[in-house]
Amino acid sequence: MNVTRLMNIAVLAAGLSISSAAFAADEAKPVGITAEKMSITVKHGGADVEIKRNQDNKAVVSEDFAKTSRPCPPFCIQPDKVAEGVDTIAELGMLDYLEKMNGGDNSILVIDSRTADWVEKGTIPSAVNISWESLAPDRGATTDGIIKVLTEEFGVKLADGADAMSVDEAVTTGGDAVSKVFDYSGAKTLVMFCNGMWCGQSPTNIKTLLKFGYPADKIKWYRGGMQDWEILGLTTAKPAAAKAEEKK
Repeated sequence: MNVTRLMNIAVLAAGLSISSAAFAADEAKPVGITAEKMSITVKHGGADVEIKRNQDNKAVVSEDFAKTSRPCPPFCIQPDKVAEGVDTIAELGMLDYLEKMNGGDNSILVIDSRTADWVEKGTIPSAVNISWESLAPDRGATTDGIIKVLTEEFGVKLADGADAMSVDEAVTTGGDAVSKVFDYSGAKTLVMFCNGMWCGQSPTNIKTLLKFGYPADKIKWYRGGMQDWEILGLTTAKPAAAKAEEKK
């Protein structure tokens, strides 16, 4: 074997070694939320939880969110905008609201609208579970029940003398009628989500809340929901647990 060929082989081997080392280095690189932010810390179940992305560069989305073709209806692609005046947000917007809550802003409530069986698999830390069924009349929610959620969870006040019957009448009439049975001046900003861009649970609740007079500018919709949250490898937590369960 001549000297030139030996040199070529050596150069090729060195190149392969460098490429392999570079590939390994790529795999070992940290996974930030943004170039400037690695994580945020929030309260969940009374304990601090660090929200960050899965640091395993080989991680894949969990099986629960791997399906691409759920039948439509009912699992149809949701619109970009759920209703006039309601902001659609993405992950950085959600994280911003979580940081504000952790900073002591009690006027914000992040709501996981899914049923308990889904929430048990993991939710966004700091979110509270208020199942969409509790605000959906066609799923058995009563006016009394909806009033209870509005007043006990969302900071809404029922007007003096108003009851379920007068609320029903106001909702049927629409327009300014609902402003006479509810006081929304102290209502919380609701950041609502469900399973993703194919999930109609939080959109259904948002439309119900608007019928009940909830101010559109106090409702935010995380359209990507848990589907996008999981795809990005962001930390999830069990609903009643104090410690976050990171996706492996």
